[in-house]
Amino acid sequence: MPGFLQDPPQLGNQYLADSALRRVLGRKLPAEAAAAVETDLERFGQRVVEDIAQWGDDASAHEPRLVQFDPWGRRIDRIDVARGWTELDRISAEEGLVAIGYERTHGPAARLHQFAKLYLFGPASATYTCPLAMTDGAARLIEVLGDDELKRGALARLTSRDPEKFWTSGQWMTERTGGSDVGRTETIARAIDKASSGNGAAKRGNDGAARGAADYRLFGDKWFTSATTAQMAFTLARIEDAAGNTVPGSRGLSLFYVETRDAAGRLNQIEVLRLKDKLGTRSLPTAELRLIGAPARLVGEPGRGVPNIATLVNVTRVYNAVCSVAGMRRGLALARDYARRREVFGKLLAEQPLHVETLAQLEVEFQAALWLVFRVVELLGRDECGVASEDERAVLRLLTPLAKLYTARQTVASASEVLEAFGGAGYVEDTGLPRLLRDAQVLSIWEGTTNVLSLDALRAIDKEQSFEPLLADIARQLERVAHPQLQNERRTIEQSAAALASYLPQAVGDGLEALQAGARSFAFGLARTYMAALLLEQAQWELARGGEAPTAIVARRWCRQALAPVIMADAAHRADSRRLALDEAAPSSAPPAASNGNAARRAADRAKV
Repeated sequence: MPGFLQDPPQLGNQYLADSALRRVLGRKLPAEAAAAVETDLERFGQRVVEDIAQWGDDASAHEPRLVQFDPWGRRIDRIDVARGWTELDRISAEEGLVAIGYERTHGPAARLHQFAKLYLFGPASATYTCPLAMTDGAARLIEVLGDDELKRGALARLTSRDPEKFWTSGQWMTERTGGSDVGRTETIARAIDKASSGNGAAKRGNDGAARGAADYRLFGDKWFTSATTAQMAFTLARIEDAAGNTVPGSRGLSLFYVETRDAAGRLNQIEVLRLKDKLGTRSLPTAELRLIGAPARLVGEPGRGVPNIATLVNVTRVYNAVCSVAGMRRGLALARDYARRREVFGKLLAEQPLHVETLAQLEVEFQAALWLVFRVVELLGRDECGVASEDERAVLRLLTPLAKLYTARQTVASASEVLEAFGGAGYVEDTGLPRLLRDAQVLSIWEGTTNVLSLDALRAIDKEQSFEPLLADIARQLERVAHPQLQNERRTIEQSAAALASYLPQAVGDGLEALQAGARSFAFGLARTYMAALLLEQAQWELARGGEAPTAIVARRWCRQALAPVIMADAAHRADSRRLALDEAAPSSAPPAASNGNAARRAADRAKV
């Protein structure tokens, strides 16, 4: 006879259940767009726990499989994916998960609508958000840099709502020589008239659209290629001159557009070497590829590959941040429902004071991340529609790496805490809960690790002069905070902003290595301080309207931590760090700190895309 059986957590409509998201959109959406967007999100919030969740589970249960040869020995390199994966592709097109951002029905607010929908979709999608991220980034890149042919062909497909026409895109940057260090890329691009006698003329598909007039062939290996089943990709390669020479480093890289299959549907001079055996995101096909003369088109100017592909990467980093905060929210939703079902020591978890404190802190972390991410989304929409000011564009440039690096770290910690909230059930695979943690870990790795993005923030400060506009934006938000209940927090944020403002010139003066060593703590301090200002300004807005002000609680708790505990990494500090990190013996004398007024620029130049 069975004894006690624990009820699992249940999820309802994920839009209606998410009061924090509804507050964000209620504040940011223009009145003329709010009703239509909210109606769509309410409908979609129910769908993500119905058929979308079922297809996501199917994709997770049936991992992709590489079939390299047919029964007669012909090489085919076919990647078989679950039906759930293909259904998620169809749903993505039908729901306009990329298209909304380019239809721009609601002007700059289109990105708010699109990313709110993506936020609801992500946790149920078995990481189908990855190909969508690269698809959106590719669409934006073509919109900015593409010629008329690419816009009529590839862009129209990337932004289509018709599943039969919809394309996804890959992004092939990583090679064996390094991930973020793209300057070591080995892939070669040879002009077609030199590489082969093949015809470089445009090929046409069944719909009559040009498949792209290739002018180069690519040769080399790509070590990580996510969304390997995509119909196209952007990649970096070195153009080889008539004598077989190439330009070294990042300056020698150019950007290329590749269609992965020919008109007959065969891989287009591409071999799939193997699928990666990953910790998480296992439903997502990630492969090693070999390019053996893949036809490609040059996009943009030769030698401008790194800054050109940054247009794509900036979009994928926003996706990364949105998916991070969405993952935090999903874990909380599950833990919150479970707390109302699970009884221990004679009480529900929801009645246990320490458990309530744990969930409350997770909620604070989540809401701070949510406001940061949707501020980035808001600025992205304004920038793309040409209504952002110069200062707003500078703030967007700096906030993009900050939001990505900070939220990615938050979601890993949050997922770990959520698993603990379920006890042993959180460690058992068939509950689906461990996937929250395994899939979260990649978010701090792809699209730039925490350290790479910290250095990229320095680059934004140096090249785009974005630090002062960010501080000014914080000050403007605080100027609106007049409620007496919020003045202690206002002073805390002002002090943190002042500490960050005084830190940077000191770090620059201490030299390049000091600036680099302190880059992570500086980036975290900037992110936390900016998040605090966003929360406090929203709390002021809520209090001024009377009634409940839930964001005030979040703002107060967020401001209780040390917002900007930066590191002054002088020579002695760095010497101690080497001893701790590498177990090295103490040097006979600490090397003096190099002083260089261009330290920020040189440190930033180390940061690759």
